[in-house]
Amino acid sequence: MQTRLILLGAGKIGDAIVNLLSSTGDYVITVADADPTRLARIDQAGWPHVSTRLVDVADPCQLDRLIHGHRVTLSACPYFLTPAIAAAARAAGSHYFDLTEDVESTRIVKQLARDADTAFVPQCGLAPGFISIVASDLARGFETLRDVHMRVGALPIYPSNALKYNLTWSTDGLINEYCNSCEAIVDGQLRETSPLEEVEHFSLDGIDYEAFNTSGGLGTLCESMAGRVDNLNYKTVRYPGHRDIVKMLVRDLQLGQPARRHILKEVLEAAIPITKQDVVLVFVNVCGVRGGRLEQESYAKKIYSQTVNGELLSAIQLTTAAGICTMVDLLLAQRLPQHGLIRQEDTALADFLGNRFGRYYA
Repeated sequence: MQTRLILLGAGKIGDAIVNLLSSTGDYVITVADADPTRLARIDQAGWPHVSTRLVDVADPCQLDRLIHGHRVTLSACPYFLTPAIAAAARAAGSHYFDLTEDVESTRIVKQLARDADTAFVPQCGLAPGFISIVASDLARGFETLRDVHMRVGALPIYPSNALKYNLTWSTDGLINEYCNSCEAIVDGQLRETSPLEEVEHFSLDGIDYEAFNTSGGLGTLCESMAGRVDNLNYKTVRYPGHRDIVKMLVRDLQLGQPARRHILKEVLEAAIPITKQDVVLVFVNVCGVRGGRLEQESYAKKIYSQTVNGELLSAIQLTTAAGICTMVDLLLAQRLPQHGLIRQEDTALADFLGNRFGRYYA
């Protein structure tokens, strides 16, 4: 029996989600967006079992009517629409999934999940998302934990500008990560840290990278690992030099101020091209006591763009879409709890990688 599912947001990630889900034949999908150009692209693709609706998702009245009757709701919309969409999903009795990295929005989702009859599964992408599943899986192998370090980057294979970067996902989300406060556990205490700080350099497969604090990547891990780990942190990976330019834009030119972020978005989208020739880098390092000895275990993976069902998907499109699609599959297969808040780290890595969508990470 096919599951009725509604996807809110038909941007770069939404397009990849439709590709993956529609090809299975297991879902009847409604795609809603306020941009007719985006919906036209979905219609022209001719994906099976897919219909589109031109709707202003920011309008609560339209949102409530739209979600009603769908067993599953997926949000691929900007983070600031998350609270309204999650509330509408609860009112409609629909399981809720999103991709947000925004800390405040996720706190609202957590509140809505209390005593809910359906599941609320926020932060289902790459980071937060898959990275938390990996870190939690490695951590389970230790009796006591000292350090859990998580590093993720979505990078162009062929960097050709001063930023050594191309736009591969939501510009709003990118700016949010660069400007908002970060969470970490330092010496056993939950701390708020500054974005773009604590720069480190490392090499992987002979390529040099830098990593620095960004907001949201830890998801709910600080809460889950509180009292169990001495140091827990997340950093975004870029090519060397990127962070200094971003810091100049965000701090020195004050474009990170809330009232000026729209200027930064316009500048980035006008000057930095999109690419589908990208690579996603996932690196997790866990140190702790195992068998009475201090040991370290690491997970390192690179995922590249590839053609899926006749469409070339960038690495960040593929990994983000595969993350949320896997979580939907696992919920419907009864591999996850069926109501309340579901954290990414509640998912077994073996279940994730064994899924038909999770295999894109494997």
